[in-house]
Amino acid sequence: MASVAGRAAASTRGAFPSLPRAVAQAFHRRMRAVGPAAVGALERDRAGDLEQTFADTACGRLAHSLDDAGLRALGMWTHHWCMRFYDDDTRVGRRLLREIAGRPGLGWTTDEVLWMLRESTAAGPAAAERLTLPRAAAAQLPPGESPLDELPAETVTVPRQRRAG
Repeated sequence: MASVAGRAAASTRGAFPSLPRAVAQAFHRRMRAVGPAAVGALERDRAGDLEQTFADTACGRLAHSLDDAGLRALGMWTHHWCMRFYDDDTRVGRRLLREIAGRPGLGWTTDEVLWMLRESTAAGPAAAERLTLPRAAAAQLPPGESPLDELPAETVTVPRQRRAG
């Protein structure tokens, strides 16, 4: 697998400011809490039927079992995983990201969006869906707090939100 972002993304200088160390550590702590379950779910789904409805997959069951904070952590963990290993092997992870991106009202923070955007811009255009979750999360931020204003206009198309159900 090819790494398109990797560890350096968190400290890479670029369009987005560095986050305070304590904030980044809190994100990593939350992501480590969901990481083992995420790995297991992704592996089961990769070995299973890709045509199943999302709710019937291991990732779907995991996502359904989490509260909003847990789902945000799962989204950030999966985003990080996909940015590091973006290839055909991440189809299941990209599906999970699209599903989380379609969930309104998860309570995303500006710092969470900035963290994902740093990883996305470090990955570059090799990861075609790199902005799926950051865009959707930014769309849920209060007006004037979206860091997407710093991205080139051609990359800032916010996906439509699905109704929770």
